[in-house]
Amino acid sequence: MRSVEEHRRVVAGLINPRPPVALPLAAALGLVLADDVVAPLSLPGFDNSAMDGYAVLATDVADAGQDSPVRLPVAEDIPAGRTDIPTLAAGTAHRIMTGAPLPAGATAVVPVEATDGATDTVTIRSAPREGQHVRRAGEDVTAGTTVLRAGQVVTPATLGLAAALGLGELTVVPRQRVLVVSTGTELVGPGVPLQPGQIYESNGVMLAAAVRDAGADVAASPMTGDDVDAFRETLRGHVADADLILTTGGVSAGAYEVVKDALGGSGDVEFVKVAMQPGMPQGAGRLDGVPVVTLPGNPVSALVSFEVFVRPALRVAMGRPDAERPRREAVLTEDLISPRGKRQFRRGVLDGDAVTSYGPPASHHLRWLASANCLLELGEDVDSVNAGTRVQVWDLR
Repeated sequence: MRSVEEHRRVVAGLINPRPPVALPLAAALGLVLADDVVAPLSLPGFDNSAMDGYAVLATDVADAGQDSPVRLPVAEDIPAGRTDIPTLAAGTAHRIMTGAPLPAGATAVVPVEATDGATDTVTIRSAPREGQHVRRAGEDVTAGTTVLRAGQVVTPATLGLAAALGLGELTVVPRQRVLVVSTGTELVGPGVPLQPGQIYESNGVMLAAAVRDAGADVAASPMTGDDVDAFRETLRGHVADADLILTTGGVSAGAYEVVKDALGGSGDVEFVKVAMQPGMPQGAGRLDGVPVVTLPGNPVSALVSFEVFVRPALRVAMGRPDAERPRREAVLTEDLISPRGKRQFRRGVLDGDAVTSYGPPASHHLRWLASANCLLELGEDVDSVNAGTRVQVWDLR
């Protein structure tokens, strides 16, 4: 059987980054910058007031205090957005708002709280130091400075800075587009009364959500039966819009394995057994040049396989610096057994430094995975683990 590490390498080798694109700021959130961003202008672009108050010459009010106020005539009113910048004459004050341009000649701003707030002759009861409450041009950003680096994830603060610099778009690594196809004649959609032998389709919903949670886009998520021609037709209808085809079901050793029957004969998709539990039957390759990863049909197998093989490869292809789930060691609270020769991924609950397995290990017990917050990873050379042992867990929180 193929090792987990080898299959991870195979899948990672299939999924490649898309060419960088320039996107409007609103569409770039959560993506990764493809290029450095150099500031086209300085921030602030001009000296401005950090407070609502009065622009003054600091020397004019150097003796102001609670018991010795200084009174100055208010010669100008400067709201934020005023485009003509007046000159402050000695012995006068200009009423000024936060963010408004500092008048030429002014050396400080007195907060309105330290005055009587008058608009004709203001009474000042505090002596500011030179430069107090003044934002100098370029003190945040100097034009020509590299302010964002390629490889950074675009955050709200990133967008705020870009917008403040007058940029309307950023060049980013685009999201991967994933076609999620669930297979099985027994599957029906929600709201349809179940006939004997039928089940509600869940893998497509689950894996589409996992794709989005990984930061990628879902190109489509159709459901097909076990008819090979219908399956191929479904792929042909969507493959042009996909960077990755992700299928679930139809890859085991029985009859009516539609994915295996449809893709196995081409030689471009290889179906293998991977030494893991759950998720042994896997497949990977290309269809018309588009990467294909085929996952098992049991729900737990499908989602665990996505976590182990697909999620990290997708995030690497999108330039994410945090491609892997956090790994840590925790103390096992119970005795466990594991099939020697296979790496076992058990559902678990991580609480502080302790971890407890959660539910049976079988691949159809979806209920337990829905409430787990980690995966316990038990190595291939292990057949039993005692309580108190430190084990590796994948933190899903």
